[in-house]
Amino acid sequence: PRVELAWAMKAHQHAQVYFNLISSVDPKFLNLTKVDDQIYEEFRKTFKDLKIDVLDPEELKSEPAKEKWRPFCLRFEGVVEDFNYGTLLRLDCRGGYTEENTIFGG
Repeated sequence: PRVELAWAMKAHQHAQVYFNLISSVDPKFLNLTKVDDQIYEEFRKTFKDLKIDVLDPEELKSEPAKEKWRPFCLRFEGVVEDFNYGTLLRLDCRGGYTEENTIFGG
């Protein structure tokens, strides 16, 4: 429980910083890592049909989706710091990181 709480606090802090960045800079000009393009390319290869503007939690939590997420994340071991951490995702990209609009993916 302590580890989960610590992770949740860290994830919340990262989400706030991230949201401030994407709210103040046009995201097409924003790079968060040196491998953003590679991550996106691999993401689209793995999740070809995933609608990303408004996420369906069932699509993320289904067994087939879970079977894809782990290998996808492992591709970035040694490339991205904290590659193995879970991720807070906004369900609707037009909203902020609120309890109702956020899901844990990982």
